[in-house]
Amino acid sequence: MCLSVPSEVVALHDDEQAITVDTLGVRRKVSRHLLSDEIQIGDYVLIHIGFAMNKIDKEDALESLKLYKEIVEKLEAENHAQSSHQ
Repeated sequence: MCLSVPSEVVALHDDEQAITVDTLGVRRKVSRHLLSDEIQIGDYVLIHIGFAMNKIDKEDALESLKLYKEIVEKLEAENHAQSSHQ
């Protein structure tokens, strides 16, 4: 299974058909060749193997990011608790 974390568009590179996205604080340049929607800075997209696959609703993206952060926090707390007991 592949999970795609919503990524915010932070820069457009029209000459390269690319965009720079921010995914939970990590920025990277990805291709936008497969997108049919117009993309602007501040939009959210889903990325798969270096390609922006589709644009998603901002509210849905923010809710998904909130849930991902909660999962990461819980996993980190569990790992900390396990390592404290060893």
